[in-house]
Amino acid sequence: MHNLHKSLQKMLLTGTDEMEQDASVEAEQRGYLSRDFHFFNLQDTQTMKFEPHFHDFCKIVLFLSGNVTYFIEGTGYTLKAGDILLINQFAIHKTVIEGNVPYKRMIMWFRPEYLDKFNEPDCNLLQCFALASRHKCNLLRLSFPMQQKTQGLFGQLADSCKKRDFGDAVLCTSLLLQVLVYLNRAAGQLPASVAYIDREYDEVIDRVIAHIDANLTEELTIENLASRFYLSKYYLMRKFKYYTGYSIHRYVVYKRLLAAHQLLRKGTPVMNACLESGFHDYANFARAFKKMYGYSPKQSQL
Repeated sequence: MHNLHKSLQKMLLTGTDEMEQDASVEAEQRGYLSRDFHFFNLQDTQTMKFEPHFHDFCKIVLFLSGNVTYFIEGTGYTLKAGDILLINQFAIHKTVIEGNVPYKRMIMWFRPEYLDKFNEPDCNLLQCFALASRHKCNLLRLSFPMQQKTQGLFGQLADSCKKRDFGDAVLCTSLLLQVLVYLNRAAGQLPASVAYIDREYDEVIDRVIAHIDANLTEELTIENLASRFYLSKYYLMRKFKYYTGYSIHRYVVYKRLLAAHQLLRKGTPVMNACLESGFHDYANFARAFKKMYGYSPKQSQL
């Protein structure tokens, strides 16, 4: 947490003007999921900083070792071995790795709709992601018995996903579902456990993000936001960039594109989706949409 404060202070005092860097700072979609779910067992051994990015699927990370700070939608988490991160689809996130300790983690990717056939009226396996969003805490720090249980399941998944024996696909699905059941049980304790989690966020930036997300059709300029929250616009820009990895302008455009994409998937006419997501110029909307998704708004409805 001390390193987070130190880095923020340095950025606020000496950082270059964000407006000059705006064109080069973009969250991008990374990773493509062509199956029901995917499992990774990864290790990085060098100091590095991942650029902010997002996925169109859900992601669960089991952190095993390293000196790592993980930022998700404006909140930074200083990780400890055994921590679980819940990263919902389209959430902007980035990783900062420091020191020489290998960064080891196990990762699951899956699409939310894949779980629909396993959900019951009283058992929504995606509830843990909803609770993480509600309590503004994407990290689960499990009790030791629960940590042993979930790590054991992750280990079994690592073995089963490497094999091609009879029934391994079914076994992998079973293990994934078990992990989600236990994580949902743990997420139910979030209100009481948040105080014990090493997280760094700024209440003002948190309110700015909430205001943007709830008012995409408004004029969300840096000047308007700075005035609304009684901040210097340069201070706001640098602080926002530190916590999200994203400029305010890019963040607003990104959220508007996500909103438009969801409207189009529901069958909303293209021009209506453009206006209802906060865009006022169709040409700019179409250009930005194609750059982000790789196809035009009209093609998304074919």
